[in-house]
Amino acid sequence: MATDTERTSILKMLADQRDFLRFAVRGLDDHQATRRTTDSELTLAGLVKHVTQMEENWIRFAQDGPPAEPVDYEDPASWQEQADSFNLLDGETLEGTLARYDLVAAATEEYVLSLPDLEKSHPLPEAPWFEQGASWSVRDVLLHILRETAQHCGHADIIRESFDGQKTMG
Repeated sequence: MATDTERTSILKMLADQRDFLRFAVRGLDDHQATRRTTDSELTLAGLVKHVTQMEENWIRFAQDGPPAEPVDYEDPASWQEQADSFNLLDGETLEGTLARYDLVAAATEEYVLSLPDLEKSHPLPEAPWFEQGASWSVRDVLLHILRETAQHCGHADIIRESFDGQKTMG
């Protein structure tokens, strides 16, 4: 199957953003990577973990559609799960989180390259922030993953610069 320019471009941009995020944690140990350097609760390791889970969840959506059981946004456990996605929990390490990120990235690329095109779509799950009845194609999912990864790369750059002056781009 021939790979089209659009797909190649999106995957390349996503790979570049992943590399920026990896660069932001380069040379850090778990203690450093979980240190807060701003008023925000965000940490470098937490950002990598969150972006990994976000990408995995969105690619699962692209493959299978919305989950059979909708998320109950009134349930505090749903919000705790979201908060936990930004933190290393007991037994989790930066090294393990980066390894998982690599696996998720490879799975994303394999899935995207296996598709005949990026038009496959599913209705978005019900959530207060989605337009009711809207659908997203694989293209929309990839652009969302790219946007969210880039946004969190910016967060990571600020956190790392606050930590030791390292800048991802400059």
